[in-house]
Amino acid sequence: MTAPVLRGARFALDAARPAVARLDSARGPEDLAADLIETWSAVEAALRSLVGSSVLTGQPLIREARQRQMIDFDQANALAAFQAVHDRVQTTTYLPTEADIGAARAAFLKLDSALMSDAGVAPPRAAPAPPPREAPRLVTTSPIVGETPQSMLVVPPRRFPPWMLAAAGVIVIALVAVGAYFAFGNRGSSSLQEGVTAYTSGQREVAANAFSRAVRETPRDPLPHIYLARMAREVGNFSLASQELQLALQADPSNALALREMGAALLAQGNYELARRFYVRAVQADPTDKVAQGYLGCTLMRLGRVPEGTTFLNRAGPGPWTNCSPAANPNAGALPGQPLNNSIPRP
Repeated sequence: MTAPVLRGARFALDAARPAVARLDSARGPEDLAADLIETWSAVEAALRSLVGSSVLTGQPLIREARQRQMIDFDQANALAAFQAVHDRVQTTTYLPTEADIGAARAAFLKLDSALMSDAGVAPPRAAPAPPPREAPRLVTTSPIVGETPQSMLVVPPRRFPPWMLAAAGVIVIALVAVGAYFAFGNRGSSSLQEGVTAYTSGQREVAANAFSRAVRETPRDPLPHIYLARMAREVGNFSLASQELQLALQADPSNALALREMGAALLAQGNYELARRFYVRAVQADPTDKVAQGYLGCTLMRLGRVPEGTTFLNRAGPGPWTNCSPAANPNAGALPGQPLNNSIPRP
């Protein structure tokens, strides 16, 4: 980020420091709500200064800053949590809680630290220019009398048989094709593979960066969006999860994994009827998906449709959905820390 952009973002964020200092649950709920709204307005202004947009707000603004790698995954999640607080305090009957105050302070501090770290990075120094080369000196000698100078010798051109020229042409074309594949066609799957490997080993920040890069390299591939949605759901950021899944379904409306993950996000939020519909579509798209069948059965059980739920639970067999009950934790669409499917990186 350039120095003027950082200065503008820091100036906008500094405007919230008095409001952040006043955040205290001992104050009246109306005053506290006003301070939370004022703090979010400054945070949003700082983010808009970073991305250079005057129209983006809320989740799209956070996502734009994240995709440009101006904030990391943890900072984006903290900002999304604060944005949810801001939405809640818009209701006049809502009473802010200690958790809301903590979310606001955490988001402010994380964005403040991001701007501080970016401001402290020194620009790379330019490499010194190489010393000028001395022009080669020409040495001229007179040819010995009776000898023919080398420059006057005529060397006949070398002729290659036609088959050798044709074979060389085929080899060159093949090398160009292979190089083009690895340079352009394989970039997305390489980034996706890197993200899956990092995700399964618990390196969430590395995984988020790789999946975001895969989104830019292969925008029509739904899988990077699905993984980003899974990671957002696992930390309770359902707004970001829903946004990523909508992008995945725009890329491929019948993608079984995207449909299953949308069902998982809705199930985790307690929206059982809508979750059931997405799980039904996921099973129709991939009748062999045991995870979708198991959580469809779980959702039906929560809706009180026990016979149907039992049927799908039996079809799915043993799994985390086996002991599904209204008291169980529904925040799962596949085993935590595991890839979306058994084959990496594509189903």
